[in-house]
Amino acid sequence: GAVTGFLGVGGGFLAVPALVSVLGLTMRRAVGTSLLVITVNSLAALVARTGTGGGLDWALIGPFTGAAILGAWDGKRLSAKVSGDSLQRAFAGVLLAVAGGFIRSRRSA
Repeated sequence: GAVTGFLGVGGGFLAVPALVSVLGLTMRRAVGTSLLVITVNSLAALVARTGTGGGLDWALIGPFTGAAILGAWDGKRLSAKVSGDSLQRAFAGVLLAVAGGFIRSRRSA
């Protein structure tokens, strides 16, 4: 939660490895815990935003919500078929790809 609030992002790229290495959680539990924190943080932000009197742009929010629901549904379905080790390797690969893309974009800027 602190990482999420501090960085303003999901924090999964820091939280998941920390939960696995520091607390000894399995990869599945670490990912689930990270997603739970992101969900609670997002709901808190939505509740706080709705109380400001400003309208929410549901045309923008709707597609993201739909994609998140479909992604969660697919993730649940695929999690029964993917081992924790494979999930950990895939997470590391995605993390490296994002880092590489970020570095390239910073060099070209």
